[in-house]
Amino acid sequence: MPEKEYVWLPKQSILTFEEITRLVRVFASLGVEKVRLTGGEPLLRHDLPALTAMVARIDGVRDLALTTNGLLLAKQAEALRRAGLGRVTVSLDTLQPQRMRDLARSDRHADVLAGIAAARAAGFRVKLNTVVMRGVNDDELVDLIEFARANQAEVRFIEYMDVGGATRWSAEQVVSRREMLHLLEQRYGRIAPVVETSSAPADRFRLPDGTVFGIISSTTAPFCAECDRSRLTADGLWYLCLYATRGVDLRGALRGGASRDELLRLIRSTWQGRRDRGAEERLALPERRPLIQIGELKRDPHLEMHTRGG
Repeated sequence: MPEKEYVWLPKQSILTFEEITRLVRVFASLGVEKVRLTGGEPLLRHDLPALTAMVARIDGVRDLALTTNGLLLAKQAEALRRAGLGRVTVSLDTLQPQRMRDLARSDRHADVLAGIAAARAAGFRVKLNTVVMRGVNDDELVDLIEFARANQAEVRFIEYMDVGGATRWSAEQVVSRREMLHLLEQRYGRIAPVVETSSAPADRFRLPDGTVFGIISSTTAPFCAECDRSRLTADGLWYLCLYATRGVDLRGALRGGASRDELLRLIRSTWQGRRDRGAEERLALPERRPLIQIGELKRDPHLEMHTRGG
């Protein structure tokens, strides 16, 4: 949490489990096969295994995943597995407890590691997400690969993105995919790309010993043309792009009495009219600054990443 204070969403505005399930069922009928529970921190939502079980039973959903900071994962991993969750991704920006205090205002680094261990023990496939920042954690790439290898996980390094604004992003802090590969080749030797057909945002690479890792290079090499993802906030705003400043109010439609067919038409027509190229547009700017200024974030919490699954 980069800021000390945030504007929180009113509790009555949050979608119920039944409303979320109804919307996921509509999306699934339109061809969505993959669902990810994210946040903010999804494990803060009371009784998340119950929602997991509801979504897992929806026809058409073949891949149900969770992205979490791991702090509460150790206590819930087994229940989530029983509920039908298929995969877990844990955000792990550092292996150093002091750096976690600086980055996340948290002293609970050990709880994150315990959550990763519990997820593995529960039988989950585990991925680790690391946002790489120059001068902050770019000296830990090798350590994170070795940690992932030791814990039967796959690490994905993510270029530092200029979404939201609370992190006070600057272009100088971005470590590009090319730089990451160069740093890793100094340690491991030649690194080969993994040739595969996938809609996942990460490009995957293989070390000489067979270890695989990924890099998401949304900042320097956007994949807007192939992007097939969208995000539904906890209070029902549907964002077609991570950089979008406006969303479609699906909660309003739900609570306004929209029928299933009306929801289908709204979602289908919106998606078919999609023209989002947020990351590409940002890349083309002559001078790149944070997407949103702090004052705007305080007026509208939907503009920050913890509300839209960033």
